[in-house]
Amino acid sequence: MAVSVSRPRPSPLTASVQALRPAERLCHATGLLLVLSGLFHLVVFAVDGGPWDGPVSWRKPVTFGLSFGATLIALTWVTSYLRIAERTRTVLLGVFAADCVVEVGGITLQVWRRVPSHLNTQTPFDTAVSMTLAVGGGVLVVLLTVFTVASFRRAPAGPAGMALAVRSGFAILLVALASGAAMIARGVLLTRTGHQQAAYHSTAPLKPLHGVSLHAVLVLPALARLLSRTAWSERARRRAVAAAVGAYTAAVAAAGLWPLVGR
Repeated sequence: MAVSVSRPRPSPLTASVQALRPAERLCHATGLLLVLSGLFHLVVFAVDGGPWDGPVSWRKPVTFGLSFGATLIALTWVTSYLRIAERTRTVLLGVFAADCVVEVGGITLQVWRRVPSHLNTQTPFDTAVSMTLAVGGGVLVVLLTVFTVASFRRAPAGPAGMALAVRSGFAILLVALASGAAMIARGVLLTRTGHQQAAYHSTAPLKPLHGVSLHAVLVLPALARLLSRTAWSERARRRAVAAAVGAYTAAVAAAGLWPLVGR
């Protein structure tokens, strides 16, 4: 008589990981490593000390590691709701993951060398790193714009409110990209006209806007997903997401106006 042996059911987390495609697992793992890199450099800052602000500080590998890591993980998840060919999505995510590693790696390398990472043309090597980071930023703009356009061409899938959350998240993300491009352009202009120190400080007014608008693509879809687990009606969930979009948009506007008010 055969004896059947029941296998233990996997936990929800294990089941979720097993359901991921290989490319998604790679992107999640890469994002996690970038986050861990940011946390590691936070410990380095606590031990080594030094200024938190400025073009050469441990703040940069901390914030860039955490931010790029979280964004990579978020986009890997959020783009699963987009109605695009899976092969196209896989290629775009692969390029995005590689670009995230290059950006964080270049910034981290320069901090350990005790030199600025951006807008630094003091030596040929520093110029090469700075240009690589600038080109990488351009690649990010192209990739994220493609995802944004895809979200508006066809309504994203998902529970009630997810389409609005994804579209709004990507639209606000474009604000982050625009502010980042503006910081680089202004810094390059000042550097080429011989105002190196002014270039390093010229990015400060746009940093709040850049930072706040960067993570809407994670916050808003995550809210829509959490609301789908409640007993609220679809209409109520859509209204809640719409209210969150309005609040986040107001926060972005406030971050953009803050430097003007603070003068």
